[in-house]
Amino acid sequence: MSIRTMLLLLVLVGLIVSAIIFYPQLENSLVFYPDKSLDDNPSSWNLSYKDVRFVTSDGEKLHGWFFPLSGKTPVLLFCHGNAGNISHRIENVDLLVKRGISVFLFGYRGYGLSSGRPSENGIYTDGMAAYDYLTEMEKVSPDRIAVFGRSLGGAVAIEVALQRKVRCIIIENTFTSIRDMSKTIFPWLLFSPFLPDHYENSSKIADVSVPKLIVHSRNDEIVPFKMGEELFAAAIGDKIFLPIDEAGHNDIYIIGGKAYLDAVTDFVSSHASSE
Repeated sequence: MSIRTMLLLLVLVGLIVSAIIFYPQLENSLVFYPDKSLDDNPSSWNLSYKDVRFVTSDGEKLHGWFFPLSGKTPVLLFCHGNAGNISHRIENVDLLVKRGISVFLFGYRGYGLSSGRPSENGIYTDGMAAYDYLTEMEKVSPDRIAVFGRSLGGAVAIEVALQRKVRCIIIENTFTSIRDMSKTIFPWLLFSPFLPDHYENSSKIADVSVPKLIVHSRNDEIVPFKMGEELFAAAIGDKIFLPIDEAGHNDIYIIGGKAYLDAVTDFVSSHASSE
């Protein structure tokens, strides 16, 4: 082996080792894009809501908005994606509330008015705390709770469904795992065989026993459509797959229109008891 070849191998090994050592920090910087500034509020949409503050099991102070409707309506625990904050999801909430679904929209640690810095385990803890707020402070029966996760929020929704009692789960434009996602992004695809397999959604969803609605945009420019198909294939029991034509990663609830809203509303209403 020539000296040049040896040097190239040493450089390659050094890059791989460095990527593994510093991967947690790199992963968080690539996964999370929080915005601290709230750019909108429910009042501007004439929505009735509660401004909520609650504390996680590890002491972070989270912020959220609860949109309760009269009567024992289904309640959607809304786990948002990796960018922005809850103020960027109000239009979506407005559409759901108009369909007779109460919504609890909360911000992960480090997002909006929530304290702390996000991490994989951190946002899972945040999802549990949001669920516990609904059941303990708002006295919402688990039989009325549907957990919803868009993109990164799908990982949170799956974890909540595994750790808490919910009636059903919706995951939308969610990836199978971080390692799988790294294979779609240069230069991370070069290191994907050596990266830890965090956010293992495809293996976890096989343990989710409640009914599942898996939605994915055919033209998703960030999370490949095939990942939605793979999550559906890995899921067991009562499950529905809903492909949305022409929609991208972030506009699925807009492009999907009435057909999308009908599917979500029907699924939630038929499984989250209003008795």
